[in-house]
Amino acid sequence: MGARNSNTDRPERRRQLFVTEEGRLDAVLATAFPDLSRARVQRLISNERVLVNGEPARKSTHVNRGAKVTVTLPDSVHEPSSSGLTLSVLHEDTDLIAIDKPAGVLVHDAPAEPGAPSVALWFLEHYVKEAAAFDVERPGIVHRLDKHTSGVLLLAKKPSVQAALSAAFEAREAQKEYIALCHGVPQRDRAVIDADIGRSHSDRRRMAVTANGRSAQTEYEVLASARERSFLLVRPRTGRTHQIRVHLAAIGAPVVGDELYGRDGGGPRHLLHAWKLTVPHPQEGELTVTAPLPPDMLTAIDGADFTAQAKPYTAASASIRTEETA
Repeated sequence: MGARNSNTDRPERRRQLFVTEEGRLDAVLATAFPDLSRARVQRLISNERVLVNGEPARKSTHVNRGAKVTVTLPDSVHEPSSSGLTLSVLHEDTDLIAIDKPAGVLVHDAPAEPGAPSVALWFLEHYVKEAAAFDVERPGIVHRLDKHTSGVLLLAKKPSVQAALSAAFEAREAQKEYIALCHGVPQRDRAVIDADIGRSHSDRRRMAVTANGRSAQTEYEVLASARERSFLLVRPRTGRTHQIRVHLAAIGAPVVGDELYGRDGGGPRHLLHAWKLTVPHPQEGELTVTAPLPPDMLTAIDGADFTAQAKPYTAASASIRTEETA
């Protein structure tokens, strides 16, 4: 891939090039402008500061020879040079990273929030060598959590590991456990919710229990309840969009703070946390990682008088179980 650089009199403001060898847009720009990191190039594209033949493009856009690419840098010299994220790494080895994703952080870029901090951008900035091996829009991303769901998230360091872990999730070999603080108390202390989920016809942002949706099962256990609040351990058996939130709302126990499915008009965020994840490790055995309940959830849990029941979920851990250690 290549390009012929044709900068204007103010190269620090606007840069222009004509593609001499076709390729993916972000890779072409990173090669043409070595002073711009790949993470910054991707941020510029997300912010629509890169035009191909006069039109905004995506990071994955394939540019052909002769295409005119214009890059406009921000006026301010104080443009953030990083995602601004400080993420807690729960486990790291040669194949993967497990992080504790904070609530409010995107897993990957979203068209509705161009330039917003994301785990994918953090990976591009902090794992430059590993990220260069990925030719996808979501480098390293294996699975996802909703923006306002906190907890364990896996990132692959190699495309082969990403493929293997993604396949494990698809085959339901990943065991996931969440903690939820809910309005209301389920009728049964322990049960499996088996209800198909599909897109809501009245609001495209929402999912809904529907007869013609996709199969979805969620196991839950009530750890504590009092004054129309319940503290739940939840194990989703499938991985549908908004599955836990939709299923708990369907049984009359919506997650506290849930703007889409709750009964309180929403809060700073829905109080749902990905507490534990167990997956087949690419090398051997099973990897189990836990992420401690975050401060905002602990405050709400304390206010509901569930502090004692929450104590087992306040520590981070990581372990690999092999046949020898079983």
